[in-house]
Parts: sequence; structure tokens; C-alpha cells
Amino acid sequence: MRLDRVKFVTELTKQDLTLKELANLSGVNRVTLSNIKCGKSCRKDIASKVARALNVELKDLIEEN
Repeated sequence: MRLDRVKFVTELTKQDLTLKELANLSGVNRVTLSNIKCGKSCRKDIASKVARALNVELKDLIEEN
């Protein structure tokens, strides 16, 4: 599963979060979050944790084809 980079970064910026802070909130490793930010894919459970920590629906972060 791939998260939309722009949507991901927009949410981080909107909530004034760093990757380190999001890692603490979500329980997802900072390196994994950095990979997501660079456009790499991740497992659905990881994407769900990220969405939950950002207080957004997973469907709102998923990259559209």
C-alpha cells in the first residue's frame, strides 16, 4: 500500500509534527515514516497506525492511481 506523499506531508505540516513526533504518536519507526514520506510503500497495518495518529481516515491518505 502506498500513501500519497503530498497528503502525508500536508498533514504533518498542518499538525506541526516532525517524523520523530509522529513516530512516538503512532508507534511506527521513524525510518519507516521517512520511507513513506519518500514515496515507498508500506503494509496496511502501518498505514492504519499513521492515519490514526494523524486523526485522519486511511482512505484520505492512500495514493490514488
